[in-house]
Amino acid sequence: MKYFFTLLLFVSSLAAQVKFDDYYQDVTLRIDLYHTGNSTEEVVTLDRLLAQGHWAGSTRNLVDPFGMGRYAVKLYHVPSNKLIYARGYDTYFGEYKTTKPGQGGAKRTFHETVMVPMPKDRVLLVIEMRDKRNVYRPMWTFEVDPRDYHILRESPQRGDRVYDILDNGDPHRKVDLVVVGEGYTATEAGKFERDLRRYTAILFDVEPYKRLKKYFNVRGVLPESPESGVDEPRQGNYRATALGLTFNSLDSDRYLLTEDNRSLRDAAGEVPYDCILVMANMKRYGGGGIYNFLTAFTSDGTWPDYVFHHEFGHAFAGLGDEYYTSDVAYDEFYPKGVEPAEPNLTALLDKDNLKWKDLVSPGLSIPTEWGQRTFDSLGVARDSLAGARAAKLAEMKKAGEDAESVKRATEEYDGRIKKANDDLLGFMEHHPLRGKVGAFEGGGYVPKGIYRSTVNSLMLQFNVSDRDFFGVNQSAIERMILWLSGE
Repeated sequence: MKYFFTLLLFVSSLAAQVKFDDYYQDVTLRIDLYHTGNSTEEVVTLDRLLAQGHWAGSTRNLVDPFGMGRYAVKLYHVPSNKLIYARGYDTYFGEYKTTKPGQGGAKRTFHETVMVPMPKDRVLLVIEMRDKRNVYRPMWTFEVDPRDYHILRESPQRGDRVYDILDNGDPHRKVDLVVVGEGYTATEAGKFERDLRRYTAILFDVEPYKRLKKYFNVRGVLPESPESGVDEPRQGNYRATALGLTFNSLDSDRYLLTEDNRSLRDAAGEVPYDCILVMANMKRYGGGGIYNFLTAFTSDGTWPDYVFHHEFGHAFAGLGDEYYTSDVAYDEFYPKGVEPAEPNLTALLDKDNLKWKDLVSPGLSIPTEWGQRTFDSLGVARDSLAGARAAKLAEMKKAGEDAESVKRATEEYDGRIKKANDDLLGFMEHHPLRGKVGAFEGGGYVPKGIYRSTVNSLMLQFNVSDRDFFGVNQSAIERMILWLSGE
């Protein structure tokens, strides 16, 4: 854990350089923005500035040491030109510009929010974006005067239901989570509270959250929706809801996000928060997680604990997807020859200086052979059976075969597919290197050129007998918890 302690020392040295009381009021400055463009051009413009309650973040750690996110917000104290705040983040727009429409030149506009402590004096706010080499470059600047009468200061007075689920003390010294309910009607408030308590228990059932539970506050906010559930555009199902959460985001069937950022932030602002989670009242597999932006998940979907932890891993600790076999909405998400910013993925450009080299399990070579060909062949076998099943059933129905014959064929194929799926999952569950840290090829949506830190983890697989992030992911989560808590 040498790297972990070195990073803590670095964080401490940065925190010592910026004393909160010298530069800030204990108030949150919310900056709402419009982000417009495509893969080759983008522009940020101001929507509004709001003073929104007490500052929930750390008053000790004000300059982000992690280097994650496609974007960063920075504050420079105008009289001294000193950097006094920095935080990386990702956005809905950042994902859109990697899609086929974005790369094809179609421009879209998304609403976004960055939150900083309210300065005592004038500051220069700078939004930076990464270039193709992952280097941050300024893209928008705006001078903020805390005395500006354009900063909205009215109380929201929304009247949403607020639930205090876990209170461990001062928000400045804790990770403050707000879970906002979506698609719950007034008569479903009791269900929201039960779901909220259930997912709080799920969060703290996995390490390192279990061990570090004392560093968290958890609150729920329920803006009541006229209708139950969320939109499913491909099924033609649309519901009137408080936040506009929808499946088929970025045209991906199970991707669950909202473009109504203003309503979401208004609701979340009822309480102090570092991280927003949106819980959709829905019986369906799906979710979404964008770093330092939001986590979305369904209350009653398939594999709920896996989906919740996986998506929160993205949003909270900036963990990257470790799978490479599923359809995703992105193209060229990780450019060749560029090291990913995510702490659990690497392009292995310098195998002697692997970014998690201090955590590598003894005796493992870098890169680490793990039987990728076998795993891929098992996946092909399962998927081929699924394709054969669909074709056979379509053929039988077209030929007018009786229902009993169709049922027998369905059961036969389902049994074979289950066996193939069990073989695939068993390969991971019983892998001899399971839990060991190395550099395993395949991750970040591609089978070659990107490496993950372990054979399997909550950022890769599901439906195994246990739930674990393992070494590198756990370390990244722990670092974020302690940094946000001002440790």
